[in-house]
Amino acid sequence: MPKKPLALNLPPADDLFSTQESRDDAQREKVVIIPRSQIDSFPDHPFLVKVDESMMALVESVKAIGVQTPATVRPKEDGRYEYVAGHRRDKACELAEIDDVPCIVRQMTRDEAIIAMVESNLQREVILPSEKARSYKMRLDAMNRQSGRPKNNLTPVVSDSKEKRTNEKLAEVVGESREQIRRYIRLTELTPQMLDMVDEGSLPMRPAVELSYLPHEQQQLLQDVMEFEDRAPSHAEAAKIRELSNDGRLDEAAIISIMREEKPHKQAHFKLPREKISQFFAADTSAKVIQDTIIKALELWRSQNK
Repeated sequence: MPKKPLALNLPPADDLFSTQESRDDAQREKVVIIPRSQIDSFPDHPFLVKVDESMMALVESVKAIGVQTPATVRPKEDGRYEYVAGHRRDKACELAEIDDVPCIVRQMTRDEAIIAMVESNLQREVILPSEKARSYKMRLDAMNRQSGRPKNNLTPVVSDSKEKRTNEKLAEVVGESREQIRRYIRLTELTPQMLDMVDEGSLPMRPAVELSYLPHEQQQLLQDVMEFEDRAPSHAEAAKIRELSNDGRLDEAAIISIMREEKPHKQAHFKLPREKISQFFAADTSAKVIQDTIIKALELWRSQNK
């Protein structure tokens, strides 16, 4: 009876003939040079890449000394790569006519990549409200998926974790309150034109959040009125507009009526710089004495010039 072959639980041949140092080295992340033509942008990347003064300074730096901080990419199933961090560096290389980019290739899931992409871009000095809005939403959605939010949980910012809610964790990471994060995410419901107005500063944050609850066709109607009136609604006016929309009573006439409501006249205050009148009074003269004296002087001037 032939003997059965002896089963030996040996490691793969590559491991048998390699050193621990070489195995450790294989696991270590390395900087590799990848042609830009093989790297795709991150899908729905929420951060703008502007060709401004800062970008042109980066272009000159890349021309002079190359890309000093490698981009981070993840491999795709089709053999190409996808940027996780490095979109500005890619644009700088394009403008500098450089074809290759130094990169760190990192194995990441889609949600891991979203979280890393948002975190790296939030380190920038200037971030537009629209960028925060889209990136907070992307990251929170990814965190919710990672936490396994149940399908019957209708609250988009709550996980099924018994510890901290995902929006609480995000608030800690980005240094914003949960309520402020909620406001930013609401901005993603604005039309692109209205969101542009928030970025430009012509539509303040709080009114914008109220208006984000309007259907897009009503937002467009409101925008037409705003352009005609040459102003944005106040927070109180936006709240009224939202209320009418909820009641199904919002139309162009209603919007115009709210935007043209009479405002109580504010009492005007006139101030005189202290240094302009200090020469006429002693240093320890009280404000009331100065005021009374000026009024008497004006009354005398008026009586003499009737």
